[in-house]
Amino acid sequence: MGIELSVATLLLLAVAAFAAGWVDAVVGGGGLIQLPALLLVPGMTPLQAIATNKIGSIMGTSVSALTYYRRIRPDLRTALPMAAAAFAAALAGARLASLIPGPALRIVILAALLAVGIYTAARPRLGQDTRLRWEGNRHVGAAMILGVAIGLYDGMLGPGTGTFLVIGLVSLVGYAFLPATAIAKIVNLATNLGALLFFVPNGSVVWAAGLTIAAANMVGGYTGARMAIAQGGRFIRVVFLVVVAALILRLGWDVVAGG
Repeated sequence: MGIELSVATLLLLAVAAFAAGWVDAVVGGGGLIQLPALLLVPGMTPLQAIATNKIGSIMGTSVSALTYYRRIRPDLRTALPMAAAAFAAALAGARLASLIPGPALRIVILAALLAVGIYTAARPRLGQDTRLRWEGNRHVGAAMILGVAIGLYDGMLGPGTGTFLVIGLVSLVGYAFLPATAIAKIVNLATNLGALLFFVPNGSVVWAAGLTIAAANMVGGYTGARMAIAQGGRFIRVVFLVVVAALILRLGWDVVAGG
């Protein structure tokens, strides 16, 4: 790839990846930390940064998904069909990325984030208890539709995928924050895998950076998942609002800057 990585650069990437893994395990949105860090590496193209970021993300998500599964036992009858739908959609989304104007998509997402942030902040009890909107096939169908929508988003744009999954599972499907986060990890694992199946054959991954952030992301993911499980839904809600605010600022800056 022609990219030389110093020890100092690898250490900085590891610190960023640990923080990203922690945030991602709690409520999603770790890409807000990890992807910008990769973009600062001299000589790394945006495509290489996005592809390499997925290597770290999939390892951290794997660890946090397993940790949540062992301790929370999320409903796999919901998680697995939703993950399968999201996986296929992420592959399609990666191919559609060049066809949809990025600035227009960012404006829509920014408006949605503002609405969700205000709605969540104004309803302190939102996500404290699981109150499913539907039962049976209707419930699974709604989860799969959500999986398709988020999978397409992850393939096309990416930042905040885990956060959007939690948003949808809490506000639309009716889960509490903790089981929603557990299911979101399984689905996010599928979207990361779908994206990697597109990026790896193209030779876009910078493996030295990818393996470094993968190891640090795994440690952060395990630590974050354990803390979220121990602290419960109120803790996740607070982190959720902080991450949503960060997403709003990040995407708002992109819109203002024309990026």
